[in-house]
Amino acid sequence: MAKRGRACVVVLGDLGRSPRMQYHALSLARQASLKVDIVAYGGSEPHSAVLENESIHIHTMIQWPKHSHSLPKILDPLMLLLKPIIQFIMLLWFLCIKVPPPDAFIVQNPPSVPTLVAVKWASSLRQSAFIVDWHNFGYTLLGLSLGRSSRFVSIYHWLEKRYGQMANGSLCVTRAMQHELAQNWGIKATVLYDQPPEFFHPTLLEEKHKLFCRLNRYLCHPLGVQDCVSAETAGIGRDDQNETLFTTQVGTSILFKPNRPALVVSSTSWTPDEDFGILLEAAVMYDRRVAALLDENDSTDEGVLWKEISGGKQYLYPRLLFIITGKGPEKEKYEEKIKRLNLKRVAFRTMWLSAEDYPLLLGSADLGVCLHTSSSGLDLPMKMLFRGFPDECDYLKSLKNGALEMGSSARWDSEWEEHAKPLISEVISKT
Repeated sequence: MAKRGRACVVVLGDLGRSPRMQYHALSLARQASLKVDIVAYGGSEPHSAVLENESIHIHTMIQWPKHSHSLPKILDPLMLLLKPIIQFIMLLWFLCIKVPPPDAFIVQNPPSVPTLVAVKWASSLRQSAFIVDWHNFGYTLLGLSLGRSSRFVSIYHWLEKRYGQMANGSLCVTRAMQHELAQNWGIKATVLYDQPPEFFHPTLLEEKHKLFCRLNRYLCHPLGVQDCVSAETAGIGRDDQNETLFTTQVGTSILFKPNRPALVVSSTSWTPDEDFGILLEAAVMYDRRVAALLDENDSTDEGVLWKEISGGKQYLYPRLLFIITGKGPEKEKYEEKIKRLNLKRVAFRTMWLSAEDYPLLLGSADLGVCLHTSSSGLDLPMKMLFRGFPDECDYLKSLKNGALEMGSSARWDSEWEEHAKPLISEVISKT
């Protein structure tokens, strides 16, 4: 594929929170037989497959410090200008000096400024191809905080479009984005869907038990004083290896608990483009609807209800445990809102998982919820999917079977081999 036998993956962000770019690095090493340099910020640990691959080398940049809120507001425009300048210099240092010259730079967008500018300059200086992987439009994200009418947003938009057009090749995540890039940006992009790599799969019961044992210490502690989950886990030790909220081990056999809660998983970056309030509204609605369907009123003692559940009583509708994974600026704000909800059958836990445990949690979920919005609106379907959980919920089984069928037919490796590899090969050959 390449003359120098190297590629450089650039992420102006936490590499551990950039799974798509980690998968690019793995595919470049495994499927294109290239040496791969990754230039990114540290923070969260990448997947072990990346760390253990001898062809992949990670170069960690120093992250721009979060400026103190004690700084006068009048300095905000100065900080807004200073930050990309420092980042630009640091990127050039790494891309032009620290890493060996690659055949191609592959950069994640957004952020666009100064990333696209720095990578374009570096690609020209090192006579390398310049490939952009479009995840979103940076100017729209900036507009969420500054407003679309801001002059900074207009300048950002111009730079993003101008330097995006200079790329030798482009990838994007959806056909809608491909159409937008072609029609309004003059950029021809190849669609590379976010398909799961091989370590995402339905989790086996034994794996689930081991995972929940590791998570016992987090599951036992509510965000508020007490909830429908912590009331049951009071007798489960933080390091208990035989019993979890969902499973129990008897001798060598591992069994599901029949009155376990349904597990709902959502991953979020806790940013304004993910409206977490919608999920909270859905949780409140579920809690009230179930109470109404079971002829309960507001005076029903939640302590009595939780004691019955702990004793093994099953209801037509289960408790729901929402596990929300991720890091981000609005996490604490929403945790405070959760504490004030006063729900009887719904509990929330927030946590950050390792790159190895995250796929196991997804594979253990009864339902997954994505709250990310780009330019379109979002509404959650309010069917009562969990009626008859765990054994007699046909809607949920149908949904899960469809997801399994789709996941088994499309994987990251095959998607990358078919769409990304030919583009990268062609671009490198022309450079």
